[in-house]
Amino acid sequence: MHPDHLVQDEEKSIQSNNYEDSSVYEPLSIRKYAATRVTSLKPPMAKVPNPVKLLAMLNKKQWAFFMVSFFAWSWDSFDFFTVSLTVDDLAESFNKSTTDITWGITLVLMLRSVGSIIFGIAADRYGRKWPFIAALILFIILELATGFCQTYKQFLAVRALFGIAMGGLYGNAAVTALEDCPVEARGLVGGLMQQGYAFGYLLATAFSRALVNTTSHGWRPYFWFGACPPVLIIIFRLSLPETNAFRNRRELQTGQGNLVAKTFISEGGRALRDHWLVFIYLVLLSTGFNFMSHGTQDLYPTMLENERGFSADAVTVTEVIANLGAMTGGATTGYCSQIFGRRFSILVVCVIGGALLYPYSFVKTEAVTAAAFFVQFCVQGAWSVMPIYMMELAPSSFQTFVVGSAYQFGNLASSASSTIEATLGERYPLAPLAQSDGSVVARYNYGKVICIFMGAIYAYSVLLIIVGPEKRGYDTTNVDDDSNIAQTIMRERDI
Repeated sequence: MHPDHLVQDEEKSIQSNNYEDSSVYEPLSIRKYAATRVTSLKPPMAKVPNPVKLLAMLNKKQWAFFMVSFFAWSWDSFDFFTVSLTVDDLAESFNKSTTDITWGITLVLMLRSVGSIIFGIAADRYGRKWPFIAALILFIILELATGFCQTYKQFLAVRALFGIAMGGLYGNAAVTALEDCPVEARGLVGGLMQQGYAFGYLLATAFSRALVNTTSHGWRPYFWFGACPPVLIIIFRLSLPETNAFRNRRELQTGQGNLVAKTFISEGGRALRDHWLVFIYLVLLSTGFNFMSHGTQDLYPTMLENERGFSADAVTVTEVIANLGAMTGGATTGYCSQIFGRRFSILVVCVIGGALLYPYSFVKTEAVTAAAFFVQFCVQGAWSVMPIYMMELAPSSFQTFVVGSAYQFGNLASSASSTIEATLGERYPLAPLAQSDGSVVARYNYGKVICIFMGAIYAYSVLLIIVGPEKRGYDTTNVDDDSNIAQTIMRERDI
C-alpha cells in the first residue's frame, strides 16, 4: 500500500483498492500513521447478520471448499500433535530425553517455511488444487514413515521432511476456504476454518488414548492411523474445481496475451516491493501467535503428567475440554471481528488470555480444566482472525504465498518454543515422584516457565496489534490489483 493509504480511514482504503509503489515511506506519513494506531482501534460496530444468515450466504461449492480446507487443516494439526502427545513414549523408545524429542517438534516448525514458499508459489502460479493434493500425499508417506522409524536420527529426518509438507498446506487451505467466500461471512468462516487446528488437536488427544500402548507396537499404530484419513481428503479435493477467484485471474492472464503468466516472477518482485513492510509485520505478528499457540499447548500435557501427576485419563479430559474452548473461542471471535474490527477483537482476547495464565499454569487440581478452556478460547480466538486479516492485507495475486509464508516464517521464528520451555523447566527441579514399581521419576516446574514465558509473548503480541494496519472488508476476489500490476510491468518494459 502507498504510505498515504496508511492514514486513510477504513472505508476509503477498501474502496480505493489502489496499490501504488510504496518503496519510499515518507517520515510525515509514518508519523501520521503512528498517531492513529490507538484511535483506529475504535470498534466500527458494523451491522452484521446473525451467524445462521451469514452461513446461509455460502452456496454448495463454497461450502465444499470450506469443508475440504477444514478437514485438511484438521489433519495437519492431528499429525503435528502426534509427537507432542507421545513425547514420553518416544523418549523411552529412542532412549532420549524429553528435550531431545521436542527437537522433532522444533524441526517441523523450522522447515514449514520451506514448504510454504514452494507450495505457495506453485498454488499462486498454477492453481490451488494440485499443490493441495501433493501436500496431502506427502502427509501419507511421512506419517507412515514415522511409525516405522527405528532410530532417533531416522525420526528427526522424517519429521524434518514432514515440516515441508505441513508448511505447504496452511496457506492453500486458508485461501481455498476464503477466496470465494461472501465478504460479509469471511470473518465467521475464517474463524471456523482456523478451528480445524483445535479440532485436529482434539482428535489427536482422543485417538492417542485409543491407539497408544494398546498393542505390542506401542506408539506406532497412532502414526500409521494418521496416514489414512488424508486419502479421503484427497478424493474430496479431486472432486472439486479451482476456486472462481483463481479462474478469474487465469482468464485475465489469457486476455492479456499471457503477459501476466510470463512475468510471474516480476509480479512477485513488485508485490513484495510494494508490500514488504506489511509482509514483515505479518511475519512478526505470526511469530507471536505461534509462540502463543505452541507455548501454551505443546508441553502442557507433559506438565500435567510430570509436574501435577495427572493420570493419562485426566490429561485427556483436560486437553479435550481445552480444545472445546479453542473451537468455541475461534468461532465466536471470528464472527465478532466482523462487528468490532480485526485488531480490536484480537486485542481483547490477548489481554484476557494473558490474565488467565496464572491459573492455567499454577492450579494443581483438576479444576485447571476451567482455566484450560478459557485460555485456549482466547488463543484460538486470536488465531481465528488471522487468516482473513492476512488475506485482506496481502496482494490478491499472491495471497497463498503471503498468507502461507507469513504464517510459516512465524513458525520458524517460534520453532524452539517447546524446546525452550523444556530446557528452562529442567532448571527448576521438583521432588522426584516414586512409582509403584519402586522407580523414581524426575519432576520439573514446567508451570512456572510456561507462565513467565507466555506473559512476555502476550505483551509482545498486544504491542504488535496496537501498531498494525487493518483493511477489514477488503474484497480479496477483485482482480483489479492483478491488472494494475500487469499494466505497470508493461509500462516499465515499454510494451
